[in-house]
Amino acid sequence: MTDPAALAGLPLPEERHQAIGHDAARAAILQQVAERRLPGAIMLHGPQGIGKATFAFELAAAILTATGDEGAARVTEQVTALSHPNLFVLRRRPKDAKGFYTIIRVEDVRELRDALHHTRGRLGHRIAILDSIDDCNPSAANALLKTLEEPPADTTFLLVSHRPGQLLPTIKSRCHNIALRPLPDEQVATVVTGSLPDIDGETLDRALRLAGGRPRRAFETLALSPDSSVGVLIAWLQSPQSLPAGAAIALADALGADPQGPDMSFAREILLDWLADEARNAAFGPGSRLRLASATDLWDKANALLSEADSVNLDMKQTLSVLFDAIRKHLNTTAIPAEP
Repeated sequence: MTDPAALAGLPLPEERHQAIGHDAARAAILQQVAERRLPGAIMLHGPQGIGKATFAFELAAAILTATGDEGAARVTEQVTALSHPNLFVLRRRPKDAKGFYTIIRVEDVRELRDALHHTRGRLGHRIAILDSIDDCNPSAANALLKTLEEPPADTTFLLVSHRPGQLLPTIKSRCHNIALRPLPDEQVATVVTGSLPDIDGETLDRALRLAGGRPRRAFETLALSPDSSVGVLIAWLQSPQSLPAGAAIALADALGADPQGPDMSFAREILLDWLADEARNAAFGPGSRLRLASATDLWDKANALLSEADSVNLDMKQTLSVLFDAIRKHLNTTAIPAEP
């Protein structure tokens, strides 16, 4: 059973073998490998969908090859199959035959810790990949912290994080932190055409415009039908205040119908990106003081609403309806009057 975060028809991060881009980070870590001075934990953080997990598996293969007794091709083959005895991967686990847990649980972290304290399966370093650490609940995060404070010998943790600001400061302080950035359009195009060699230029250009440097978003965009709820959201965000309130209610109902579904996940990214762009534009645009204050309040409200909906399982339709109304009010309040 495949993790719901995986995109249908596309390779998993461990199957891609090499990440596109991130050359400076790659060179720095490989230099540490060559000098035998790897830290106990490396946190790879940045926006979701830029190849952090793929990069983690690429690094794992490089470290296992450099410190072990097998060739690169054989190690890569085992990493792809998740069968290398010195590789440990922690993700959300299957809950039953139909679905996955929404979090990484404390028992999952303890199981990883116990496995790392057993006799190693092969010569060389051991790698533990957490994809992603953001999925750890508070108990799991605290259990991980204890492991990072007293890590097993010759072991490196590669922690993937999309939201490092929400992690325990004590976890971040135990890691060598590496920020990965969105990719240039030409590198996103390389990723997309590598999986979809027959894509036409117009379709690729549209995906690149919406991707914002994130290959995953480009693939998600390509999977959208023109009348999908996410497509409607993208259109709505072009001019929310000019459309009737009923349009926002209908959109909230459509997106909120499946709070854990891929459309809602994509919609959240688009909404948060729009809010971040609005705050950045407000900081430098006309009427910036009022607009920036309102945009900042809107950002805080949106994150609080979505976080509360997640934590206490609130009705996502209602949450989105409130958020869309707040966006409309923000734009109406901060609109710059047209010159006479």
